[in-house]
Amino acid sequence: MNKSLVIAEKPSVASDIARALGGFKKQKDVFERDDMVITSAVGHLLKMVVPEKHDIKRGKWSLTNLPHLPPKFTLEPFEKTESRLKTIVRQIKRKDIDLLINACDAAREGELIFRHIVEYTKSKHKIKRLWLQSMTPEAIRTGFANLKSDNDLIPLSNAAKCRSEADWLVGINSTRAFTAFNSLDGGFYKTPVGRVKTPTLAMVVRREEEINNFVSDPFFEINVCFTTNKGEYTGKYFDHNFKKVKENQKFKESRIWDRNVALKIIEEISGKVGKASDETKTLSQSPPLLFDLTSLQREANNRFGFSAKNTVGLAQALYDRHKLITYPRTDSKFLPEDYVATVKETISSLQSLPNYQKHCSEALGLNLFNDKHKVFNDRKVSDHFAIIPTGVTYKKLSEPELKLFDLIVKRFLGMFFPPAKYLNTKRITTVEDFAFKTEGKVLIEPGWQKLYMDSKTMLKESLIALDENTNVTCKNVELDELETKPPAHYTEATLLSAMETAGKLVEDEAQREAMVEKGIGTPATRAGIIEELIKDNYLIRDGRDLLISHSS
Repeated sequence: MNKSLVIAEKPSVASDIARALGGFKKQKDVFERDDMVITSAVGHLLKMVVPEKHDIKRGKWSLTNLPHLPPKFTLEPFEKTESRLKTIVRQIKRKDIDLLINACDAAREGELIFRHIVEYTKSKHKIKRLWLQSMTPEAIRTGFANLKSDNDLIPLSNAAKCRSEADWLVGINSTRAFTAFNSLDGGFYKTPVGRVKTPTLAMVVRREEEINNFVSDPFFEINVCFTTNKGEYTGKYFDHNFKKVKENQKFKESRIWDRNVALKIIEEISGKVGKASDETKTLSQSPPLLFDLTSLQREANNRFGFSAKNTVGLAQALYDRHKLITYPRTDSKFLPEDYVATVKETISSLQSLPNYQKHCSEALGLNLFNDKHKVFNDRKVSDHFAIIPTGVTYKKLSEPELKLFDLIVKRFLGMFFPPAKYLNTKRITTVEDFAFKTEGKVLIEPGWQKLYMDSKTMLKESLIALDENTNVTCKNVELDELETKPPAHYTEATLLSAMETAGKLVEDEAQREAMVEKGIGTPATRAGIIEELIKDNYLIRDGRDLLISHSS
């Protein structure tokens, strides 16, 4: 009887597939039953190399032999994992194997791992693709019932190979060129350069230059304590004729650049009576979109100080080991339009977790689930959809895993709560033709914010109520002497954002238009790029800040 050979990316995935499908016996690194064999890689088993006759052996660190553009690449095993590769090769060459099923991670890198194995073994077997969004047993069984054809994945395979070869060509040639240049005066100064690494470093260097070259300008602000028969409140002076200057963000309506002007205003208003007028509006704040990997990394860095690399690792563990979340290496914040029923089932399952029981019950009661909801949008789903819980319950998680899981669950549940509503009051107090602004905000309907707030606290910020035409008196006036501040150093959260939106920084208008929604790197690789820059001693971590190292 002919059999299918399933090649997973990791041993744990091979075990999960065997457990979900059932009926397998294990021998060393292989699971087998009458119709199927399952084995796995351990990540990349093969690396690209230049054929011997095209390689540069001597003088590779000189400018003379550059650029190095070999006519083709070949593959060779990584020494540490060669035994695992031999296991896979033996299975592929079995006479009873007639179909290969690619069960590597459903992304570009997983595709490359599998394609390299096929290329190395020169296999002519038919190929099908297992495409999983989560690692639950039900999702695995559904995936095998709906295998993709090989032709569907050819574009992804080509993109993976193109990216891999481009990285080699740019990285090798640039690294050798910069190393040769920096070593011209003697010594050897290896200078690693990369297609994504270099522009990322350039953004941090540019920010550092902005900070170092920044010259602070002094300015003044006037804050007044107003007293009324109802109580007191404070207001800040602002120029009601102010217009924003796009080219210079330092100018703001509350800033006074001449001390004498500020003192003159204070002199004219001190002890004087004025009038206050209120404008009150009800404002709605919709729940934030679901997480993709980059936004999850940003949030985890801002809230907990997790590095981008740590967040990827924790998310992968929640996906692989615990089966608690869907595929994390995604760039989408939306769900498929046919996922409405699945979302309801997931929230029903999450009710078994005490921390979320009340919120799940409320979400189900609100019943905002329908394909008109903005989160269900096929056009904004890429190879993978947003990161959401699977509904599987857990017994034990580490503290960091629990923190990340909590972020994902609350962001998911929040999508199916109504907007938060605020009563926003803007008070303008006029004294001697000078205007002062006071703003107060009261949360009147928490909506999705219930998930994040202390149940005892509803009030965010409030203003004492005033009757119409109430007189107010300038009781105390303070002059604050301040100065403009340089831009902040990048943190991992802000650098991830800059990488994600790097297309906006392109100077050429046509290129910028083409890349406006593109970034550098991918959600799956950005964390690794930051770590490489730190490893190569270009960047250093200083608390949450990323700084240029002295050797840069």
